[in-house]
Amino acid sequence: MLHPSYTDLMKVVNKDVEEGETKIVNSRYSIVMATAKRAREIIDGSMPLVSMKNGEKPLSVAIDELNCGKITVVGEEEDN
Repeated sequence: MLHPSYTDLMKVVNKDVEEGETKIVNSRYSIVMATAKRAREIIDGSMPLVSMKNGEKPLSVAIDELNCGKITVVGEEEDN
């Protein structure tokens, strides 16, 4: 099981969204895509923004970064 849960991660990402505004993340898919993209950056040589335990996988580090607020998810801009 993923700790923190998808629900917890969505709350962290959407914490600054005011009531009535569109949430940045509405689905688990968005969380998966964001953390997978960040994990790929770490694999490609980006420095982790949180302390990395010996043997910890890049995806776990990306999840920790998101949960700690070290990275953010940016919603796509709609074309008007």
